[in-house]
Amino acid sequence: MPASTARKRSRSRTTGAAALAVGASLLLAACGSTKDTASAGGGGTGKVGVILPLLTSPFWQSYNDYVPRTAEAEGVEVLKTVNSNSDPSQQITDINNELNQGVRGLVVAPLDSAAIEAGLDQAERKGVPVVAVDVAPDKGKVAMVVRADNVAYGEKACDYLGRHITSGKIVQIMGDLASVNGRDRSEAFRSCVRKNHPALKILEIPAKWESDTAASKLDTLLNANPDIKGIYLQAGGVYLAPTLQTLKSKNMLRTAGRKGHIVIVSNDGIPQEYDAIRAGRIDATVSQPADAYAKYGLYYIKAAMAGKTFRPGPTDHDSTIVRLPSGILEDQLPAPLVTKDNVDDPRLWGNAGR
Repeated sequence: MPASTARKRSRSRTTGAAALAVGASLLLAACGSTKDTASAGGGGTGKVGVILPLLTSPFWQSYNDYVPRTAEAEGVEVLKTVNSNSDPSQQITDINNELNQGVRGLVVAPLDSAAIEAGLDQAERKGVPVVAVDVAPDKGKVAMVVRADNVAYGEKACDYLGRHITSGKIVQIMGDLASVNGRDRSEAFRSCVRKNHPALKILEIPAKWESDTAASKLDTLLNANPDIKGIYLQAGGVYLAPTLQTLKSKNMLRTAGRKGHIVIVSNDGIPQEYDAIRAGRIDATVSQPADAYAKYGLYYIKAAMAGKTFRPGPTDHDSTIVRLPSGILEDQLPAPLVTKDNVDDPRLWGNAGR
C-alpha cells in the first residue's frame, strides 16, 4: 500500500448512497470500481448473515450498531448478528450455522486470514457469496474485501511518532499476526521507522488483540525500560484502556505538553480515543470507518447476490478498489489521521451523536 503521506485526506464518514442505484451502476460499467456489473442474478434479495469477530472492543460494538441501521436504510434483510468471540474455529462453525439457516449472502469479519478459507469454501459449495470486512483472507473466494489501508495505518503512526520524537525507545503493541491486519500494521510501522527514523528503537509486544496480554506485557516492558518515549497501539478498542491504566499505575501517564509525556498513537477512531486526545492522554489515532464498513459490506453483498462483479479502480465514495496478490479485490476505504487539530470534526464517525 502507498505511504500515508502520499494519500489525500478523506472524510471517514462516507455518503455514496448513489452507489446502490442499479441504474447508475449499469450506466458507468466501463469505468471500473463500484460501478462495474456482470451477469444478472437474483436481484440481491434474500437473508444475509453478518458475523462479527468479537464484541469486547468498542470499535466492533459500534460496527454492530451500524449494521441493522444500515440494513434497514439499504433494504437488506439481515439476520441477528453473530459474535465469534475471538475464536477462529467458532467462526467457521458460525458460517456453517448461517448457511444451514438458508442465508443468500454472508458478511464476515475474519479473525484468522488463513483459517477463514474453510468457511469460505463451505459458502462457495452452497453458491452463497461472501464479503469480507476489515480483514482480507489469504485464500478463498470472496466478492469483495471492505477494508482500509492497513499498511498506511502503520506508516501514519510511524510518521507521527517520528515527527515528535527525535530519538529513543518506542513500543509497538501489535495485533494478532495470524491476521493480515496485524501483519500489515506491524511490518509497515517497522519498515517506516527503519527507513525514515533510524534513531528510534522499536520494542514490540505481540498481544493478539487481547487487552490483558497487552497490559501485562507492557507492565513488564516498562519495568525494564522506564525511558520509553512513544507507543503505537494497533487497536485502540482493546489496547487503549489497559495502556492508560498501566501507565497511570506507574505514574507515567502525563498529559501532552508536560515533561515526561509519552507520545501515543492509536488505531480505530472510537469516541474513547477522541476523548483521550482532547484530554491530552494520547496524541493521535487513525480512524477506521466503522460506519462505512457496515454500509459497504452490505452494499457489496447485495450487489454480489444480484450477480454483479467489480474491477479495480476509483469508486464514487472516495476510495479505490485494488487487486491483492491473491487475486481478491479490496475496496480500500479512507481512514484519516485524527489529532487535536481535527478531533472535533463532525464528519468523523466517532463524533456521531455529539
